[in-house]
Amino acid sequence: MTSHDSFKSRKTLQVGDTTYTYFSIVEAEKNGLEGISKLPYSMKVLLENLLRNEDGRTVTKEHIGFFVNWLSSQGKDEKEIAFRPARVLMQDFTGVPAVVDLAAMRDAMAKIGGPVEKINPLVPVDLVIDHSVIVDEFGTPKAFDDNVALEYQRNGERYKFLRWGQGAFNNFRVVPPGTGICHQVNLEYLSQTVWTREEDSYDGKITVAYPDTLVGTDSHTTMVNGLAVLGWGVGGIEAEACMLGQPLSMLLPQVVGFKLTGKLKEGRTATDLVLTVTQMLRKLGVVNKFVEFFGPGLDALSLADRATISNMAPEYGATCGFFPVDGETLNYLDASNRDPARIALVKAYAEAQGMFRLAESPDPMFTETLDLDLGDVVPSLAGPKRPQDRVTLESAKNGFHVSLEKEFKKPGKSEERFKVEESNFDLGHGDVVIAAITSCTNTSNPNVMMGAGLLARKAVAKGLKTKPWVKTSLSPGSQVVGEYLEKSGLQADLDALGFNLTGYGCMTCIGNSGPLPAPISTAINDHDIVAAAVISGNRNFEGRVNPDVKANYLASPPLVVAYALAGSMNVDLTTEPLGIGSDGQPVYLRDIWPSKEEVESLHKKSVTKEVFHNRYGNVFQGDKHWQTVEREGGETYRWMPGSTYVQNPPYFEGLTKAPLPIADIENAHILALLGDSITTDHISPAGSIKAASPAGKYLLEHQVRPADFNQYGTRRGNHEVMMRGTFANIRIKNQMLPGVEGGMTKHFPSGEALPIYDAAMLYKQEGVPLVIFAGKEYGTGSSRDWAAKGTRLLGVRAVITESFERIHRSNLVGMGVLPLTFVDGMTWAKLDLKGGETVSIAGLSSGLKPRLEMEAVITHGDGRQDRVPLICRIDTMDELDYFNNGGILPYVLRSLAA
Repeated sequence: MTSHDSFKSRKTLQVGDTTYTYFSIVEAEKNGLEGISKLPYSMKVLLENLLRNEDGRTVTKEHIGFFVNWLSSQGKDEKEIAFRPARVLMQDFTGVPAVVDLAAMRDAMAKIGGPVEKINPLVPVDLVIDHSVIVDEFGTPKAFDDNVALEYQRNGERYKFLRWGQGAFNNFRVVPPGTGICHQVNLEYLSQTVWTREEDSYDGKITVAYPDTLVGTDSHTTMVNGLAVLGWGVGGIEAEACMLGQPLSMLLPQVVGFKLTGKLKEGRTATDLVLTVTQMLRKLGVVNKFVEFFGPGLDALSLADRATISNMAPEYGATCGFFPVDGETLNYLDASNRDPARIALVKAYAEAQGMFRLAESPDPMFTETLDLDLGDVVPSLAGPKRPQDRVTLESAKNGFHVSLEKEFKKPGKSEERFKVEESNFDLGHGDVVIAAITSCTNTSNPNVMMGAGLLARKAVAKGLKTKPWVKTSLSPGSQVVGEYLEKSGLQADLDALGFNLTGYGCMTCIGNSGPLPAPISTAINDHDIVAAAVISGNRNFEGRVNPDVKANYLASPPLVVAYALAGSMNVDLTTEPLGIGSDGQPVYLRDIWPSKEEVESLHKKSVTKEVFHNRYGNVFQGDKHWQTVEREGGETYRWMPGSTYVQNPPYFEGLTKAPLPIADIENAHILALLGDSITTDHISPAGSIKAASPAGKYLLEHQVRPADFNQYGTRRGNHEVMMRGTFANIRIKNQMLPGVEGGMTKHFPSGEALPIYDAAMLYKQEGVPLVIFAGKEYGTGSSRDWAAKGTRLLGVRAVITESFERIHRSNLVGMGVLPLTFVDGMTWAKLDLKGGETVSIAGLSSGLKPRLEMEAVITHGDGRQDRVPLICRIDTMDELDYFNNGGILPYVLRSLAA
């Protein structure tokens, strides 16, 4: 509970028989925060967070006052605040390393004689295992069972570890494999819109009510913004910090208001709408901004439609895409079987806080606005490479021909066909080889899923069949979808076209599309065919969906089915037939497209509270596979020395009860000289593991066959693999070796060219500390925890740049690595660095302060020295505490031990 209340905002709210304590924005406005009722709804959520957590240090009266300044500057006066989300959401790729760190903290706590049971998440954490299932089998009734069996076979070690975590930690829940995608499970079950917590207060036990907020370790965490839950994706280190009770440092954002009017016309879907919105917002430019939707058009959108729009916030570049609480929010909470008492609280709380949207509510004040009449939306796809590249359905054929020529350097209307061995068909450019109803973006929306099923039913009735070269799959984001498709009879119609259930998880959309049949793959690669995929996902970057497929299109689930029937992007679905029916007549898309009335009628009958109750009643128990996974260990994990997936990281080696003084950096060698815009993708391990790489050699030494290497994402729980992949990107350029691409460096004094990992380990043996120099915007891109963790484990003490991306700078501090910036336009190139110099930096052992002016002494090979002024980019007192403890994890460990 907050120890300060500068604006006298603490109040009580009676709902039914329960009295809740809350922090009133209305009262705060009366007591000094003039005009804040005009704030966007999303900003009111942030304001309440600061009112509730005012402690005089991380949140002060001045910080809260920034919101009044925000109104006068319309969000353009950037101020830093400390945000404390109510909870954390993880998927298994990104969640495993966080649980590894918790397990390692328990071991370290035991070694220093502290209370092991104190190592638990301090805010609720839900980890949903959803990223590991692959479409290996498809188009058969056995597909689901076979894919699940393969999933457990491949991921047994990881699942055993997570099963232990499920039982070992408080405040930590694991949603087992086969349940659904984290974002859809979050929308349908985990989220509450208003969160509550029991707390001790000066006047006894109280129940505090506050907006449901979260951060997630997946960028599409934003999906739940559709349910008026403010949240977005962060990197693993930020998520771990929040999980361990630390605030998230963020800048007060600009907020773009997106006004919706009118309603969608017949034949238009939520997917068509979101592709239009994505294109518009990308064009405007909303990176690092909030987007909030407002206007009378909201009344024409279902909650599922809103969630579809919010899901795509990473694609339009925004931090979030927020919808306020209104009547539709309450309707959805009720329809998805939420507790009636919670629904009553959501209504009462939102009304009391001025957060409940009504048709007559005045529009909030925004940084800028954009307008869309829903009646202007037309059937659309996006492709062939980016989510913002929208093409209308009627122009999709011609658009592909243009891309074929411009993007893929092929004749625009090529009719060349190539024989596929062991088959009775041939393939050409534009043939659709993957049609996947996949991803939380659209499978969370019953209207488009029912639309796909009804279109399949009508197609089957007409005698149409899927083209034989199309790999069809259905991988919904939750079991709720499976049940209502079964209940409505639509699953049988989808099965008839090859859209059998392949798994509940994040599959084709993240590249878990599985291999194409070998003869098709061979034909594509032998003849350099520009094959296509049509998926109902959110990302279609080249190479992401499948390595054999160059042209990837996003589309609604009904259009996915339609393209599976047509089999090619060279068919104009608005004027050309999908195929010939059993009566010998051509069948057009318009002949089988279901009406809005048909969809809504079936929706009402099939998507019931009972379905949600059935599927989420025992959600944490899992299926028979999960229940037979063994648990290793009790309060501490029984690490398996031979595991290549999960290992105890060395962050706590030599940990003492009190932090020792940080040693100054003396005669450090340079590990890399890097240019501008080095991204976290350059630094952090990602993608496939090559046999000749340091990580590949490690796996071979541990008797892992190349076929079983898996990818870096699945091995994030093993620091030995991940540190070998740090700075190993094939496109990174270390200027110590001009003209060389890839993770190489030069070791001194030997002058030998070595992989960065090998050189770093050699320096470690020699007891030599390391530094990295770089240019502008170091660490841009997605926040990746291993970009900072790997840097630390390689022995890098400091990173010296012209400028940092904000989150990666924070992550470096969180791992005990010192970020420093040049001043007065200095660069490493102006210092004529070649890589053989040594670097010394004093002042770390005593007197270090946020943004302190420091000095590096650089000694050249000829003995000449440069004294270079630098700014310490530890920016806050909290960050200084983290750094002085060797990182955020040792800091939290010592705090809990004390």
